Amino acid sequence: MRPTTAWQAMAQRPTGFLVSAWPWRSLAYLVGGVLFGAAVTAVFAVVLAAGAVLLLVLVGVVVLAGLVLAATSVASVERRRLRLVDLDPVPDPHRGPRAPGPRAWVRHRLTEHVTWRELAFTLVSATALWWLDLLVLGFCFGLPAVFFEATGPQTWPWTVFGVLVLLASPYTVTSWAGARGAMTRTFLAPRDLELQEELREVRASQARFLDSFDAERTRIERDLHDGAQQHLVSLGMTLGMLRLDTPDGSPQSELLTQAEQQLATAHRELRSLIRGLNPPVLADHGLVAAVEDYAGRFPIPVTVDLTLPQRLPRKLESTLYYVINEALTNIARHSGAGSAAVRGRYHADVLILDITDDGHGGVDPGAGSGVTGLADRVAALQGRMRVSSPVGGPTLLHVEVPCRFA
Repeated sequence: MRPTTAWQAMAQRPTGFLVSAWPWRSLAYLVGGVLFGAAVTAVFAVVLAAGAVLLLVLVGVVVLAGLVLAATSVASVERRRLRLVDLDPVPDPHRGPRAPGPRAWVRHRLTEHVTWRELAFTLVSATALWWLDLLVLGFCFGLPAVFFEATGPQTWPWTVFGVLVLLASPYTVTSWAGARGAMTRTFLAPRDLELQEELREVRASQARFLDSFDAERTRIERDLHDGAQQHLVSLGMTLGMLRLDTPDGSPQSELLTQAEQQLATAHRELRSLIRGLNPPVLADHGLVAAVEDYAGRFPIPVTVDLTLPQRLPRKLESTLYYVINEALTNIARHSGAGSAAVRGRYHADVLILDITDDGHGGVDPGAGSGVTGLADRVAALQGRMRVSSPVGGPTLLHVEVPCRFA
């Protein structure tokens, strides 16, 4: 396997490593660390001195902005230098600011976690790392040079020692360069940082999904209430006026009666749909009352044993209501159950829900059933859902969702 770091090259081929490019790469890395570290220390000293002068006027903003800018520049150079002793990709973890201008850039950088890692590394580099680089180089090359320049009949032991130190220098230099590179990667480009950023983005997209779902549901409810329902009311009034001009017992009267019955059915179904989209009892009285109200209108008996210390946050409350709603709807449509139950408790910042039925079971979450959509909604709340549904029943949906009351 081709080595990707200086440590790996030295460990895989301790002897052949001496004739490879890795000792020279490590030497260049440490020499560059000394030169760059000295320059960084000088820049930091200038920035701090300027900040001390302007501190009373700008309340440290210039100092902080200067440190952030310096740390970002140092980190960019160090990521490039790291390729000398670590061939793995070193991506830039910074995201672009959402707005143009220096103020937006500074504000964005100050809110990024990686900025503070870069600042911490820059301070460590300026106060310790480059001094250690200089110390290692001085021991490996400066000390033998001093011994070689010594003259006299009793200096040959020191000359031999200097030769030994010089022969061991590839291992010494590479060992410290590898350690320094590993530390640099830990601060500036940890191997799991990209995964962490992707995970945060996924969670943010899940939160946006819930917000957009809630907003779209509210819009649909408002459109149905203000649009379709009003049209049905207007149609009912038109049919009523038409009946005034229609003789009783005529064929037209019978058709009007059928039309009025169909209109009444459509009106009831529309009201039920609107109430299901955004039930007033959920907004007014909370999740427990809404689930009890829905269970009371359910075609099969549903036992509700749901206890909460107080109202849940609105987003969590509405999402859990529709999880329970859809789970019960699936039971009524597909399970053949004669009864169902909803039980829930809040314990240690986790809301635990159990939805059971005595149906024929056999639910397969991996077969693309409605259970998959329920699991997606629970996952959007950073929760988890497990299904137990042996053939013959019963079926259990176990939901755990983290939540904290304000």
